[in-house]
Amino acid sequence: MNTSLANTARLTGAALRALLTLTVLCGVLYPLAVTGLAQGLFPHQANGSELRSDGKVVGSSLIGQRYDLPLTKGASTAAPDLRWFQPRPSDGLGENTLNTRYRLQVSGATNLSGDNPDLIKSVKAAKAKVLADNTVPGYTPEPSAVPADAVTSSASGLDPDISPAYATLQIHRVAARNHLPVPEVTRLVTTHTTPRTLGFLGEPRVNVLELNVALREALKEAAGKG
Repeated sequence: MNTSLANTARLTGAALRALLTLTVLCGVLYPLAVTGLAQGLFPHQANGSELRSDGKVVGSSLIGQRYDLPLTKGASTAAPDLRWFQPRPSDGLGENTLNTRYRLQVSGATNLSGDNPDLIKSVKAAKAKVLADNTVPGYTPEPSAVPADAVTSSASGLDPDISPAYATLQIHRVAARNHLPVPEVTRLVTTHTTPRTLGFLGEPRVNVLELNVALREALKEAAGKG
């Protein structure tokens, strides 16, 4: 009996020491080391890849956002603010229906097949809207110039990037709406076009938030010169 109690006490003591050691190593020292390295080597990424404009955080370069006008009375969806470069459609997003205290958006895709009538209808409507929105005096885009990402949403609905082709399609409209020279807006797009990672991974892309932040700065500079 005494031997059994002694063994139990020994095993319990060993288990408690192991628990304490692993708690300190895995629950305290390791998180502190990882956090310290992240903050020291990659502070921008570690803090959410936040972007600032006029000293305020305006979003994350990892998460796409809409650029819409205020919702008008009687309308179910807001119209896009055509002064800014527009992101991909976000048809896969839904609203949180469980916790209605907060207006949360649920990330997701439409999951519609390529031959789904609803998808075909929405793509055709989106293409017509893109062509109409980007037609300005002196410039009419060709239907063949509308890339796939201009009329389809991403798997998450929150893709922060668009293709250089879609950004280029919007240049004349953004320039006209903001009274900027087309070459200047073209330069902004070129400057904010990211090539393939390591030269062969993925596709060239343009981060919409970063581009619009640069556009805002260009507008401030133009206003200062005026």
